[in-house]
Amino acid sequence: MCAKTTVAPLDRIKILLQAHNKHYKHDGVFSGLRNIVAKENVWALYKGNGAQMVRIFPYASTQFTSFELYKKVLNNLWGHNKYLNKTTSAIAGSLAGVTAVFLTYPLDTIRARLAFQVSGEHLYTGILNAATTIFQTEGGMRALYRGFTATVCGMIPYAGLSFYCFEQMKYLCMKHLPDQTCRSCDKNTGGLVLLIPAKLLCGGLAGAIAQSFSYPFDVTRRRMQLAWMTEETRKFGEMGMVDTLRLIYKENGVTRGLYRGMSINYMRAIPMVAVSFSTYELTKQMLGLDTGLAIKMG
Repeated sequence: MCAKTTVAPLDRIKILLQAHNKHYKHDGVFSGLRNIVAKENVWALYKGNGAQMVRIFPYASTQFTSFELYKKVLNNLWGHNKYLNKTTSAIAGSLAGVTAVFLTYPLDTIRARLAFQVSGEHLYTGILNAATTIFQTEGGMRALYRGFTATVCGMIPYAGLSFYCFEQMKYLCMKHLPDQTCRSCDKNTGGLVLLIPAKLLCGGLAGAIAQSFSYPFDVTRRRMQLAWMTEETRKFGEMGMVDTLRLIYKENGVTRGLYRGMSINYMRAIPMVAVSFSTYELTKQMLGLDTGLAIKMG
């Protein structure tokens, strides 16, 4: 919660830039943050953070718990097939990400709507008001899940790559840099446990790689979620994911369209993913669970 609240201002300016809010579409990261305070107030930096706080607990717990379950099922399914075993983390991570997103997606839509609002132009007064208004006026549950397909298309490479890259970098650290990145631990497979700085480094790099591949789908999701906020954006509510992607590219290109707000995303996501993976590993250690890996020497 503390970490999410710390980066909440970056989350809000990212949403405003991604969806080209008319008040901030010409701003960059820092000018946008300054203008939010000048045009609205300091607390406006945290719009939508309440919905994010409600969402983060079920999302994180579902993602990491289901990852372990899917990984166990896949390992039993693959048996000793060395080629399939290499894909376990990626596939389990993708399935875990989709599971967590499906269960918490309406809260993500509400968070985006609240964050996109500008003082003086409010459509919603809070989480419950936003949920009931969207449900009653835009087509029920379908409206709360608008952009879900784009989210799934982005989540599969994002969650899969982040878990896969984390596990692979963890393996490389344990195999090639054990003295610098690990300490001995008899409980673990391989007899090693990753040190906290190494956990953070592996998590941060994994997050950066995964975000780079999946970001255009994140922009597409935001455009579709926020389509009914203004007349200018309503066109995105009347088309599917592929047409939305094409229109974003046609109107704004790659850097100012499909990758709009990417620099902010690195600033907020890399430390967040680093902390998430580190907390996940430390929690497993506290519970006496195995966080090691079988290291093949030679």
